[in-house]
Parts: sequence; C-alpha cells; structure tokens
Amino acid sequence: MLAAKEKGEWVSYSTQQVAETVNRLSAGLLQLGVSGNDMSAEGSDKIAIISNNRPEWIFTDLAVQQLGAILVPVYPTTNPLELEFILNDAAVKYIFVSNEELLQKIKSVAEKVPSIKGIYTFDKIYAASHWSEITAMADETSLQQVAVIKSSIPASHLATIIYTSGTTGTPKGVMLSHKNIYSNVQFSKESFPFNDAPDTRVLSFLPLNHIFEKTCTYIYLYSGISIYYAESLETIGDNLREVKPNGFTTVPRLLEKVFERIMAKGNELTGAKRKLFYWAVDIAEKYDNRISGGAWYNMQLAIANKLIFTKWREALGGNVSFVITGGAACQVKLLRIFNAAKVPVFEGYGPTENSPVISVNRQEKGGTKFGTVGPVINGINVKLADDGEICVSGPCVMEGYYKRPDLTAETLIDGWLHTGDIGVWEDGKFLKITDRKKELFKTSGGKYVAPQPIENKLKESPFIEQVMVVGSEKKFVGALIVPSFSAVKEWMKDKDMVFTSNEEVIHNPQILELYKTLVEDYNKFFNHVEQIKKFELLPREWTIETGEMTPKMSLKRKVVMEKFKDAFDRIYA
Repeated sequence: MLAAKEKGEWVSYSTQQVAETVNRLSAGLLQLGVSGNDMSAEGSDKIAIISNNRPEWIFTDLAVQQLGAILVPVYPTTNPLELEFILNDAAVKYIFVSNEELLQKIKSVAEKVPSIKGIYTFDKIYAASHWSEITAMADETSLQQVAVIKSSIPASHLATIIYTSGTTGTPKGVMLSHKNIYSNVQFSKESFPFNDAPDTRVLSFLPLNHIFEKTCTYIYLYSGISIYYAESLETIGDNLREVKPNGFTTVPRLLEKVFERIMAKGNELTGAKRKLFYWAVDIAEKYDNRISGGAWYNMQLAIANKLIFTKWREALGGNVSFVITGGAACQVKLLRIFNAAKVPVFEGYGPTENSPVISVNRQEKGGTKFGTVGPVINGINVKLADDGEICVSGPCVMEGYYKRPDLTAETLIDGWLHTGDIGVWEDGKFLKITDRKKELFKTSGGKYVAPQPIENKLKESPFIEQVMVVGSEKKFVGALIVPSFSAVKEWMKDKDMVFTSNEEVIHNPQILELYKTLVEDYNKFFNHVEQIKKFELLPREWTIETGEMTPKMSLKRKVVMEKFKDAFDRIYA
C-alpha cells in the first residue's frame, strides 16, 4: 500500500499493516482525550501535522479522521509568524512533526500557543516524544471504542482545515468535510480512471498538506495503487529510476526544471549527436495530439522517439503512463514536447475550496486539448460569470473559511464558489484559464492587461527562468526577468566571453542586448498594449525559501514588488 526509504532501503507497508497502525494510533489518541466531541467545527479537537511526505503522514491523517477530530496540515516551509497564527486560529491540541529541524521550529512558537498539549515526532529524536508512544497506549477497550466512533461520523462532519497561504495576506482556513473530499475523489476517478492493475505504483513528492496531493492520494488508495514516497525534491530523479512508477502528480515549475536539465544535457553533446538531439526536440515542439502531422511527420517523430526520447523515458523510470500537473499554468510548449516523447502529461485545475478538482484533461481519445485544463469532471457544475470568472457548485465545494464568515460570504454566493480565476470555453467543452481576476491590471491608458499568458509565452525561451509582468496604472507594460544563468553561461562560452557572477552578467551590455532582442521577438505574439517596453534583469531565482513563491510554487507578486522595488522604479524612471 505504502513504501518509503528508511536508512537507505525501501520499506513497504501492506494494507493490513496500515489498517492496524491507524487503528492503534486512533485508540492512543482517544486515550489522550482526543475526540470529535459534538461534531462541530469549534467543538472537535484539532491535530496539526508538519512533515515531509512519508507513511506516518497517512497514518496520522486517517487516525485523526476516524475519531471525528480535524486534521490541520501545515507546510514545512511555513514561516514562524504564519505558523503561530495557524496553530492559535485552529486552537491545535497535539502536533506531529517529522524531524529535528521542524521540532525546533514548532518549539520556537509553542509557548505562544496555549492550546498545545503535546508534540510528537516521526523520527526518533533524543528527549522528544516519539509517535509510537501513542500507539503503545492502545488497548482492547480503546480499539473497540474506535470501531464504534468511526462508524458514527456523519459525512457532513469536517475532515480537515487547510490553511492556504495564498499570494497575499493572512492564511485562510478552508473547511472541507468528509463528503467534500470523498465526492471529489469519486468524481475524479470516474473522469480519469487509473490502471487498477495490482502492480501499479506512483511516486509521491508534492506536499501532502496541499489538497491536490492529498486527494490524489485517496484516489490512489481507492484504486489499489501503491504509493512510494520520494525522499526529497532533490532525490526525485534517483527515486524515479528506482521505483519505475506508472505515474505521478507535479506542478509546472518542476516540469520546467526537468526540461531545463534535459536541455542542459543536450547542450553538452557535440557534432552529429547534438544536431540529432535538437532536431528531435524541434519535431516534438510541433506535435499536436488533435491533428495528425501526416505520414512524413509521424515517421520523423517515430525516429526521434526511438533514438532520443527513449532515454528521457528511461530517466523517468521507463513506465510512466500518466503525469498530472496542476497548481499553475503549464507551458503549451512543454505539453507538446513531453506528450510527443510519449510521457503523457495531463493538465488539470481546481482550488483548495473545491477539494480541489474542477477539470482535467483525459486519457481517452479526444479528451485532451493542450493549453486548456480539460473538460469539467463528472458531478459538478461550472458556469462563467459575466466577467469570465469561473464559478462552481456541487458537493465538493467547501463548507466555508474557518472563523471568517465575511470572506465566506464574498466567495460563496447562492451556492456558487467564485474561484477568482478567469476562463473561457474552447470547442464547447474544454476549460481554459486566462488569468487570475486579481492579477489583471489596467495601464494608465485604461487598457486591461492579463500578465499570465505573456509570462508563460516568455518562459518558453531557454534564456528565461522566471518572469513577472508589471505595469498597473503605468503608461506601458514592463517585466522583471530572472535569466536562466546556465543558458547564459553556455551562450557566453560560445562567444568566448567570461562568466564572472550573476550580479555582473545582468549589467553586461551584450547580455542586455540579447534579452532586448529576445523580448522584442516575443512581443510579436501580443497586442500593442500588452507588449513589454522595458525590463530589468534580476540576479537570483525566486524561491519558497526566500519568500517570493508560495509552497505550491505560485508567484507572490506583492512580495516580488516589495523586494525588487528599485528594479521596478528603474523601469518607470
């Protein structure tokens, strides 16, 4: 059922082992006084978890749920101020942490959270309480009580409160009931059926505290698919080759990184091999799953697959039959290339507030259209408001924001969840996200600009790592650009130029000229008002650790604006 590396070796857990462990953990928590009490959001005990993906995460999740208590999952990267806010807002009673570092993080805020009664660790840590102390408390009586309690929990009861850090402001606690989650699991599985063969396996590395990976986990378990946990984001490559999974979920940023690594390897080739590599990528870039390229194109693609892309597939373990990407827009160029290379990538969409899936591209013939997030899944209703905002209704829509009736009333109107995303229909059934409502901005000339399509187009360039389009209330559109310094290094090497440091390179006149030409080339794809007139190059990548990205790798525009105000001011000086 589950597998993870312990001391360098893969250790697996059968369904029976998991069931027994979960029941014992529930019974131990019961002995500690944890309960669903009156089955209300306020009355039920809250248990927090702050950990990397591992079997113990699932044990805790299921053990808490079957007691009627409420799980509060927290991103390991959450900063101490947000952490303190979440733990106090939810009045968390017990916390499970994975390692020494996170234990210290929790300890640094614990004294400011009066509701905390205990902290338990998954790793064995000196002078810390290990989670096995709780399972050891289970006895026959408490195990029988668990069996009675779990059969009496109504589907309407809250299963979890997930705090979304969002791109602005204080975290909001999204309240999801058991019904919200299981209906989304069932509708998603109906719409995107997985291979249920007993040897089907997936690799899990997206944070489990995000609803995307959590719901996908339940779909895997519901389908009898084995879940292997990657050791870390750094070891994904090795773990893919070891596990040889049939699929995994990801976010576009990680796919971009994989592609950059592939291209860097291709760049190291010389002579005929290098030519062949770039020819294959060029062929793949023209791939369209809905229109046949004709006999000559198909023959070339078959050759490219045999000679080049077979190595790509081997690097992913050689068995991948599905990759599902969500959380942000995926470049169409990447979708074309990966699908042409027989690594089927399916883009989907849905916010935490909908548990989360709203739509996903399908495996069946005619069920996928690149550049869209696919058809709406069975069982839910979607409509576009007059301004194009995507609104959804159905059993997956959240109960509301915890302790925030004001925000709930703004977001849930007459049973419809207003997502804040702007969309259009393509070919009558494919949903396409065009932008975030809050990210649309108006120039001083009164013209609206949607930054995301421009940013996604620019990111197709191998020289652009990240980009943020700016220009609200300004005369023209500008951009803050983080160069792909590995690509710049190669370019400079070809020109016999010396790469000194990121800081010096972004002021080099030849590099600035390179980016000016590049931006002008991409401007052709946009209306005059959307074209980038001036830009600034920045010396380092935006990351979760440095605060410019959310944990699901969306850009925090406000933070970028504050941190790089000087660069912004230079654009409009």
